[in-house]
Formats: sequence, C-alpha cells, structure tokens
Amino acid sequence: MTTSHDIFSVFGIELEYMIVNRDTLEILPLSEVLFKEKTGDFNGRYEAGEITWTNELTAHVIELKNTAPKTSFKGLHAAFHANIKDLNKMLEPHNAMLLPTSAHPLMDPKTQTVLWRHENREIYELYDQVFNCKQHGWSNEQSMHINLPFTNDAEFERLHAAVRMVLPIIPALAASSPILEGEITPYRDARLWAYVNQNKNLPAIAGRIIPEPVFNKLNYTQQIFNPIQAAIKPFDKQKIMDKHRLNARGAIARFDRGSIEIRVTDIQECPKADIAIAELIIAVIKGLANEKSCSINRQKSWHTDDLRVIMTQTKYAAEQAIITDSNYLHCLGLHVTKVSAQDLWQHLLDNHKSKISKESQATLSSILNYGSLSSRILEKVGKIPTSQSIYYTYSDLADCLAANILYI
Repeated sequence: MTTSHDIFSVFGIELEYMIVNRDTLEILPLSEVLFKEKTGDFNGRYEAGEITWTNELTAHVIELKNTAPKTSFKGLHAAFHANIKDLNKMLEPHNAMLLPTSAHPLMDPKTQTVLWRHENREIYELYDQVFNCKQHGWSNEQSMHINLPFTNDAEFERLHAAVRMVLPIIPALAASSPILEGEITPYRDARLWAYVNQNKNLPAIAGRIIPEPVFNKLNYTQQIFNPIQAAIKPFDKQKIMDKHRLNARGAIARFDRGSIEIRVTDIQECPKADIAIAELIIAVIKGLANEKSCSINRQKSWHTDDLRVIMTQTKYAAEQAIITDSNYLHCLGLHVTKVSAQDLWQHLLDNHKSKISKESQATLSSILNYGSLSSRILEKVGKIPTSQSIYYTYSDLADCLAANILYI
C-alpha cells in the first residue's frame, strides 16, 4: 500500500496459516523449505502473480497477501484458495498441510517454537530477547490483516476515528481461537487475549490495543511513536527496529505506506469466510467515515478505555456478548439500550448489503446464523475436549481450508 491511494479507493488483505503434520497436526517449521523450493533461496518472499507469499516470525507460519492494492473483492478468495492448493501440494511430500484458525489448539509454544532463521533474523531474535516469543500471542497466533489507505491528515482523521469504533466488535464476528494447549479457555478469542498480554513488560508497544484517540501524524508521533521508540531504545543497540513494525496496537498507522492496518481479526476456516468478513468490516468503517450514523466528532470523542470494555466482552463471549452501551449502539445506527453482538452484526449487515457482494452476503448470513467459528468449534469438540475430538475437529477444518468451504 503506497501513499498514492485515496481513502477507500483500494485495500489489502493478509492471511496467515500454520504448517502441520497431516497425521498428527503437530506444527512443522517448514516455511523455509517452501521458499527454498520456489525461489532457490531463503529470502522469505515469493510473488505468485496476484498473491504473494511471505515468511513470518515463526518457521511454521506462512502469510499470503494480495501483491498489489485491490479495488474489488471479485475473485479474491478464489485467488487465495488457488495458492493454498499450491502450498498444500508442495507440502504433500513432507506429509504436511496448511491448518486454519488463529491459534493451534495443542501447540506448546515454550517447547515447539522455531523462529525464522534467515533474512531479517536479527529482528526476530531481538523480538525474542525483549518479549520472549515462545508464548501464545507471539508464536501461536494467525490473523487476517486488513489494510486501508489514506493520503493526508484529513483522510487519516476520518479513517482512524471509524476504525477505532469498529475494532471492539470484530471478535464477535471473527473469533476462532477457543482452545489453547488442549484446554477450553475462558475466551472465544483466546488469540486476542494472548495478544493483549504479549507486551506487558513494555506497555508502550501495544498500548490498550484500541489505539489512542489521535487523528493526525504529529499527534500520533508524539503520543504513540515516541513512547515506543523510548521503550525499545535500551534493547535496540543496533537501531534495527522500526517504529511502524513495533507498534502492536489492534490497528496501526503505517505512515510509511499511507495505510491503517487492522490486526484484531482472527483467521477463519477458509478464504471465502475471511473475505466476506473483510467486506463487511470495510463497509461498516466506510459508513462511519462517511458519517452515515454518527458524526466524526462524536466518533473522535470516544475514550480508548470505553471502547476496550466492549472489546473485552466480545473477546470473552464473541457473538453471545451483550452490549449495553447505548451511546455506542447509537453511533452504529441501532437505537436500543442493549443487544447481542450477533444481532448488532446482523443489523450492520442489513444496513450495508448494497456494498457487499451477493456471495459474501450469503457467507455472512451463514456465519451469523451458525455463530462464530469459535462457537462452532466448541460445539464439535464437546464440553470436555479430548485430544481425539480436537484432532478430528481441526482435521475437518483443514479440509475446509483445502476446499474453501465453510465449517457448518
């Protein structure tokens, strides 16, 4: 994403997947093998036409993203799926495959983490030194990143204000991580719980996850970037850390690229579901930025802590969370005193259908009808999951990814 794109004129999507053993689902650090086979080197990047593959922090994760900014969602989930099929074919000789969802249900990050060992390894090693990446939220986390552009402070103001308003309810739609280390957690979005707690030793890095109410580059630099740089300075002797990359809030401003990157969305069971969710999230953000239900000034007035209360509710209960902040609901165009997060998203879908493809409308209707992927996973594994029930459930999810179909 470059600085030449006006607000909402284009977008970017990034999807992350785990590499696992086909028979046991144990994670396998094989991403370097994939790049070596494709490029003859370990440079961690391969352009496959419309989709580009890149490495991540850990060697068992690979990221897929659109190579160039997109103006339309048409055909995008199919393009991602085509690359998933190519990757699974390459992994077959290694008895491996890609696995969806935002957290591996059995991984022990303390003993199974292998960091990327090639290009930029010094950055990943420094991350590990400072934050200890051998924990959930670092080495066991996969998400969808949504990138939206802006060209100047006026566009950034509108975009950042709207994004902050939508972040708290994204887990209600997209949660896919109810299980860690074989146990059902208290959270439907355990990845987000771990993500919130991953930077406690340097709180300036992630802040309160919901970004601070700052709406121009100067204030963002003073209130967010400067504290980040001050926090990392004692550790970054070689000055290799970039302030944009260090920023771990749920939505980060990339002034170097002219975009805001949304990072709180759990990965789903297939690209069809991810793209549908992205379409709806972008449509809602665009509606807010255009002041369809709430003025920009009213959006800007929201305190981070008030928004974080709502995110905490959805992090725990996903679509079953009951939102009782009537002022928040009014800003989203729903004039009631309380509502389930599921019904709130149904309201938002109904209000933005004209901006969403028919195919994604159908996918979203299924998600809202059957519940978040976390809820569907919990229904399948049982109240007291066994290693066998987890294995069968996540094997089915791998099949959904391979076929690009919903888990319902």
